[in-house]
Amino acid sequence: MAKGQFPIEKLEKIQTPFYYYDTELLRKTLRTINDEAGRHEGFVVHYAIKANANPKLLKIIREAGLGADCVSGGEIEASVQAGFPSSKIVFAGVGKSDWEINLGLDNDIFCFNVESIPELEVINQLAAAKGKTARVAFRLNPNVGAHTHANITTGLAENKFGIAMRDMIPVIEHAQQLQNVKVVGLHFHIGSQILDMGDFEALCNRVNDLQKELERHRITVDHINVGGGLGVEYTHPNRVPLPDFKAYFDTYAKKLKLRPEQTLHFELGRAVVAQCGTLITRTLYIKEGAVKRFAIVDAGFTDLIRPALYQAYHKIENITSNESMETYDVVGPICESTDVFAKQIDLNRTQRGDLLAIRSAGAYGEIMASQYNCRRLPQGYTSDEIR
Repeated sequence: MAKGQFPIEKLEKIQTPFYYYDTELLRKTLRTINDEAGRHEGFVVHYAIKANANPKLLKIIREAGLGADCVSGGEIEASVQAGFPSSKIVFAGVGKSDWEINLGLDNDIFCFNVESIPELEVINQLAAAKGKTARVAFRLNPNVGAHTHANITTGLAENKFGIAMRDMIPVIEHAQQLQNVKVVGLHFHIGSQILDMGDFEALCNRVNDLQKELERHRITVDHINVGGGLGVEYTHPNRVPLPDFKAYFDTYAKKLKLRPEQTLHFELGRAVVAQCGTLITRTLYIKEGAVKRFAIVDAGFTDLIRPALYQAYHKIENITSNESMETYDVVGPICESTDVFAKQIDLNRTQRGDLLAIRSAGAYGEIMASQYNCRRLPQGYTSDEIR
């Protein structure tokens, strides 16, 4: 959404800070995902709930036909409440509690993505107590690096996620001896905010090798789950509002050698919702420091933690000013030095009361908000509501 397309008069009336979601862009994103994935037989797309669990967005995503990728019992509950079919719910995560596993079993979810032998045995035990058979996929750590921030890589041997490659065959053979689990797939995820298709090619090559190794042991699986990880263009959200879904799905279609009847599952999160979301914040004060000019706003890292946590970049616009450009540090009110959204950026001349739009905030924004400093959680509004 370009700066001039915000319904400023209506946004002015809402208590800041808050999230504003462009549902037209979200629906366009979902149509593109379905179109591009639909060109390839056997491609199944799930939405990673952890990116944003706003119920209004979940309803739109569910209506588009995507499944749900969950990493907690709370996310399973949110998925069920939003109407996602249990047959399309996948439960991943390195530390699943008993009540969360039981919730998945009670809802007959599609699959548990298992990350260790102890977890596998607990799932088998809990399924036995219910007289059920749990479908499981093993998350393998492929030791594939991704060109992204160190804090959001997940596919290296040093990361906590997944089962080590050397343990793959023994773990699967062990699972085949258990009475209340059924091995249906393999799961991978190498990281997030990946823009280099070469990283996904490297994962395809590793999966191809693994499938050959499994077949030497007469092991086959129904599906391969390659996670998500596709990044978005934070620098130019107006110019590039959609990720390159064509290149993403085409990479897997060309490089991953699926077996007959196998399905390929994806777990896209950021790529689905990041660009449709904007954090709207009001300027409280302009402070002329000794060496800098600060725009102090009413949003803080309690509302959007990514800049403080990852040094993440978000484009910021003053949507109520058309005056000449000046340079500011945009900072929040939290009593921490890391409560900074951007340093030395150019904004249209800003004054008290101006609304700033912090763009590309639909993923890992509202969902990661906290009440530190006893602050209120930000509300989320959609363009469907504000017309």
